[in-house]
Amino acid sequence: MPTTETPNPTLPADGATLAQARTVIDHHLNSLWQHPELAEQIPPMMLWGPPGVGKSSLIRDLCAAHDIGFVDIRLAQREPIDLRGLPVPKDDAVHWLLSSEWPRDPDSRGIILFDELTAADRSLQVAAYELILDRRLGDLYEVPAGWYICAAGNRGTDRAVAMSLSSALANRFCHLDLIADHAAWKRWAAAHGVHPDVIAFLDFRPESFFDMSGDVERGWPSPRTWERVSTAVRLADDAGLDASCLRLQIAGLVGRGAATEFLAFRGWAGDIPDVVAMLRGEARIRIPRRADQRYALCAAMVHYLWQGAEAEREQLISGFFDISERLPSDFAAMAMIDALTGPDPATTRARNDRLLGHPRFEAWTRQHGEAFVAQRVAA
Repeated sequence: MPTTETPNPTLPADGATLAQARTVIDHHLNSLWQHPELAEQIPPMMLWGPPGVGKSSLIRDLCAAHDIGFVDIRLAQREPIDLRGLPVPKDDAVHWLLSSEWPRDPDSRGIILFDELTAADRSLQVAAYELILDRRLGDLYEVPAGWYICAAGNRGTDRAVAMSLSSALANRFCHLDLIADHAAWKRWAAAHGVHPDVIAFLDFRPESFFDMSGDVERGWPSPRTWERVSTAVRLADDAGLDASCLRLQIAGLVGRGAATEFLAFRGWAGDIPDVVAMLRGEARIRIPRRADQRYALCAAMVHYLWQGAEAEREQLISGFFDISERLPSDFAAMAMIDALTGPDPATTRARNDRLLGHPRFEAWTRQHGEAFVAQRVAA
């Protein structure tokens, strides 16, 4: 799960955020494309982290953002012959039939991801050595210079299937340990249409964002499972699914404890005023007293601000400022920061232009500017 904001340059002591990992890989990609002659000197990237933290999604989103190719190799599901190719006798020699998934176009660009590398046994790791380390398979195949090589895997402490890497393989990678970063995920979630109830709940209970302290052989909270909770809620609401069946699904995704808290939060959030009507100026603005309902109100404000029709956008923006004037500064600043974030840099710039350049923003900063600056620096 990546962010379009410039990340905090300070590296956390216990690892890298997804935003920082994206910045590093972006730098490697641009360096590779500007200096293809250095393809063998730019190190492949090894992303370490617990299940569900967003390692694979980070690479997929990078490829989508750059509009480049993506080859996903699940090494644990392969045989050594899948990498090297199939030997075929011809006359008095042996020819090799290589997999069609390897990129051939010398002018193409993309990322080859060896996902779940640490779940593969040593024989499969050895089979991948040459391709990862030397970007070639003998004289049979060479990775085009525009393609970057990444790998991802779990650590032994993550209670997932994890084999150690050989020192020879480990020594060629640039290693990044990823941490579960709620702030970066929240920006990604808002830009990718995650249900506002999920975003609001995790604002209210950030400790429920990622938690491996329970039974990890069942559902447990992670960025991946909260995204799936969002989908489950949307589909259940659309279909009118029985509440007890939705409860079973959510508990199966994030565990009973987190599910109980989320559903209780959602019950309270359902009692907030009609946010769309307030944004349109069709209803009196009422600010809930409960903190959980205020989180839900802010998440809904941001969601509907950009989901409405373009023809009514100015009215919605005006309503956004109207509601913000009535909010405490910490909630108003949080809503503004969330509203400024788009799914890509171009959309983010457009939203910044419309909100930061709005005639009412100056008055808004006089009221909430201190909280806004503090939260933006912290983000």
